[in-house]
Amino acid sequence: MSRFQLQWEIDIDNQGKLVRDFLKEQSISKSALTDIKFAGGRICVNNHEVTVRRPLQTGDLLVVEFPLENRSDSLKGEELLLDILYEDDYVLILNKEAGIATIPSREHPSGSLANGIIGYYEKKNHDATVHIVTRLDRDTSGLVLVAKHRHIHHLLSTQQRQGLIKRTYEALAAGVFLHKKGTIEEPIGRKKGSIIARTVQKEGQYACTHYEVLQQMEGFAHVRLMLETGRTHQIRVHLSHIGHPLLGDDLYGGPVAAITRQALHCRSLAFIHPITQKSLLFQTSLPKDMQGLV
Repeated sequence: MSRFQLQWEIDIDNQGKLVRDFLKEQSISKSALTDIKFAGGRICVNNHEVTVRRPLQTGDLLVVEFPLENRSDSLKGEELLLDILYEDDYVLILNKEAGIATIPSREHPSGSLANGIIGYYEKKNHDATVHIVTRLDRDTSGLVLVAKHRHIHHLLSTQQRQGLIKRTYEALAAGVFLHKKGTIEEPIGRKKGSIIARTVQKEGQYACTHYEVLQQMEGFAHVRLMLETGRTHQIRVHLSHIGHPLLGDDLYGGPVAAITRQALHCRSLAFIHPITQKSLLFQTSLPKDMQGLV
């Protein structure tokens, strides 16, 4: 299997810098450099292996070869039909169906998106394990961002902390909204006595959700949502808290007559490509179960 690598041609602005300092500017962490040194990676300048103390010269070709990644023995590859919207050497963009877990759990050890990704990698002889950047609940559909390597995951996770990865959701929420637009700022924590459910509570983590009603219908509304934070079940908890639980979301009091899963879909995903630095935007249409109700 080929190892993941990155390369740079050194320009005059980086003349004289040590390899270590240049790589730090490329967001390669100390732990990654330690892995490269001791776990089978290499750093080469002009096809010669060097240490991080080597000074760089204009025109040098610097190549960093990362160690092979170890997959968990418990994560088995499976042949699942993946809806891949975009793929390059660094990332995958998938459109996940409702009813499929993002990663396996004790209750559902197989059939997850992660199992399908491993199966896909095995077919392509790609040595990476699964690095989910934007996870969705089992019954939430829509766009999922996957990094193909630990270092790419590190770069994208940094973007997440900086608020540079933007996701837009659409949902069907019960009731009649009095305000077309609003912001819900309420802390969220684990519900006492439950390992799954969350609730608004003073001791919880800060959470912020913006919403806009796209269309008000009899008994429910089609709503667009954007998150400032990414707490577990955030949209579901916040909308339930203001009296508008998602249709189909029986965990948080949503009516289940019209749809049997929470009516929530990740509609768009925008981020800066960690290598090319280009701004990317992906969109997907509402799934049939939600579209039929709208």
